[in-house]
Amino acid sequence: MPDTIFDKIVRRELPADIVYEDDEILAFRDIHPQTPVHVLFVPKQKSLPTLNDCSAADAPLVGKLLLAAAAYAKREGFADAGYRCVVNCNRDGGQTVFYLHLHLLAGRQMPERMS
Repeated sequence: MPDTIFDKIVRRELPADIVYEDDEILAFRDIHPQTPVHVLFVPKQKSLPTLNDCSAADAPLVGKLLLAAAAYAKREGFADAGYRCVVNCNRDGGQTVFYLHLHLLAGRQMPERMS
């Protein structure tokens, strides 16, 4: 699988506005934000192209993406107001970078409710 822009950001070969990092997750601001807060959370150690490529063994990693996003929202003070976490999968799902990642969107009310 060829390198993506996210592979290069994780390896620090490309600059990014990094806002969160732990042993397994790296998060940085999206360069084309869709909301006032638009942060991408990516796994550092394992590059999976899409959510479809995950197996049961990857469940802890996928869970850590969600927990890292929640921790960031709490730390930044917008958790109680609300935020959305999105994982796009493949082209029809809106995925443009084929490296599993989670979008955290916040800073305004989202236009559609999916409850």
